[in-house]
Amino acid sequence: MLGVRGELLDRALGATADLVAGTAPVLPAWKRYTGVVWAGLDPATLSAADRARVLVPSGLYGMTTAADPVADYRLKMLVSLGALGRLSTFWLPEVTAAIARRAQGRVVVDLLPAEHAHAVDMAALACSTRVIRAQFISADGRRAVGHEAKSAKGRLARTVLEGGLEALGTFRFEGWRATLEGDVLSVVAPPPEWS
Repeated sequence: MLGVRGELLDRALGATADLVAGTAPVLPAWKRYTGVVWAGLDPATLSAADRARVLVPSGLYGMTTAADPVADYRLKMLVSLGALGRLSTFWLPEVTAAIARRAQGRVVVDLLPAEHAHAVDMAALACSTRVIRAQFISADGRRAVGHEAKSAKGRLARTVLEGGLEALGTFRFEGWRATLEGDVLSVVAPPPEWS
């Protein structure tokens, strides 16, 4: 259920016990969440207003912003919890509605990993707001994954937050470049020989 082993499992079990007991300390999500995407986003140097625009689907909370208080937890969006079923399905109506409320008059740029994308009905959302779907592509045209793609995703998110969609035309990060055609944003990795 928690998707970890060893020391990480011990930490996750302790965090879960604190949540159940109501004693879990909280931090703003931008301080709590870590990883390559968050490092690329560098939320500590974003304005408070921009941090509040970063929406994060959560297996525990449903939806948070990067500014919301979040406890330490480990709960995958695709886990199934008895009568609740799969959390992504459980949260789907609430997460979609939360994004729709926040997106009024704005554009949504979908940078979600597959696990979290299952918690959002993008087709329903697209009925009320413009949704731009980002795809990260290797130089040979395949789906790009890994550390470099995650880092580029974080930098791209920051670029959109600070410069809007207009900034996508000039997006360059360690050889990655972005092209927006309609509602599809293609973010292409540099060729392997690029240095």
